[in-house]
Amino acid sequence: MSDTLTLPAETRERAGKGASRALRREGRTPAVIYGGNEEPLAIHVEEKLLVKQLGTGHFFNSIVELEVGGKTVRTLPKDVAFHPVNDRPLHADFLRLSANATVHVNVPVIFANEEASPGLKRGGVLNIVRHELELICQADKIPDDIAIDVTGLDVGASIHISHVKLPEGSKSAITDRDFTIATIVAPSGLRSEEGDNSKTEASA
Repeated sequence: MSDTLTLPAETRERAGKGASRALRREGRTPAVIYGGNEEPLAIHVEEKLLVKQLGTGHFFNSIVELEVGGKTVRTLPKDVAFHPVNDRPLHADFLRLSANATVHVNVPVIFANEEASPGLKRGGVLNIVRHELELICQADKIPDDIAIDVTGLDVGASIHISHVKLPEGSKSAITDRDFTIATIVAPSGLRSEEGDNSKTEASA
């Protein structure tokens, strides 16, 4: 589970493009907190601190506690709009989290024990179909990543979601099919050699 992040914020008194531009000139990023059966709350946060948290690599899978007006609001970041040229954050959206909330998140996949895969040791290639898994998790149990063990897998093996043991409190958001996450394929050189051999045999 990623660490909870803390982000001080202030309420926005004025809305509109002009007010937002003025905030950005002051090094602030306009944002909004929504959801939780409450009215949306317009806020702004320090741009440098937001950029620093974005740089952690797990910002969108972290609980962010926004400190607004002496209160702490537990949220999950849902979207950040960036400037198309300089990549400055222009606006951020945060979803309020109620007690015992579940959230829909994309969690990165990592592969473990590649040295224990016969297929990879023989020069096979790990063909990753999905770099992230769509999961529904308890808000306080969002995993940093999902590790998949490839021990014993040979060329031609496929890893499906049904093969993956998800952590407690998490389940796949896709339930209508047993989708493929990765396969182990023969290296292109081996495939071409086999193809050449078959042509030689055929001509013989």
